[in-house]
Amino acid sequence: MTRETRLPEIIRTDRLTLRRPRLSDLDAIFAYASDPDVTFHMDWSTHTNIAQSRAFLEYCDAAWADGSEATWAITLGDDDRLIGVIAVRPRGHKADFGYALVREYWGRGIATEAARAVVDEVFRLPGVMRVWATCSLENAGSRRVLEKAGLEQEGVLRAWCVRPQKGGAIEDAYSYSMVRAPGDASN
Repeated sequence: MTRETRLPEIIRTDRLTLRRPRLSDLDAIFAYASDPDVTFHMDWSTHTNIAQSRAFLEYCDAAWADGSEATWAITLGDDDRLIGVIAVRPRGHKADFGYALVREYWGRGIATEAARAVVDEVFRLPGVMRVWATCSLENAGSRRVLEKAGLEQEGVLRAWCVRPQKGGAIEDAYSYSMVRAPGDASN
């Protein structure tokens, strides 16, 4: 991404502040990334040591720097404590996103609010016509988040991803997207 098309480092919603993750978030990242309930449907391995969480933070910084991915810490309003993350990867006319949230905050609409905010920001990028995400067929909570965020289920991607927490099983995934009409493009 060029400087003119970069996503903002801070996004505010009614209840949330999304900001770039930082080293002071290390323990909070390890807390959710080491929780097998949080990582069960993820396509990345549960963190077993804090060095993995530190490597994730280093990856986030490098990806911001080269424009390949924007990751935000999800925080509640003025409470700067990380309760999850959401990331988006713009690729030409499309962008995909994913998120993870501390278990105690599930079911409160937080992931939906963060997803809506990120989708809105992505559609401000010139030429982006499609925003999409996937989720495990078994993950009813994520399906609800994506639907409430305004994405529509497109279908099932067969043999889409490897689930490390499920013994490396290769699983199908639902595909969800939101597509902007060509006349709505801001390019």
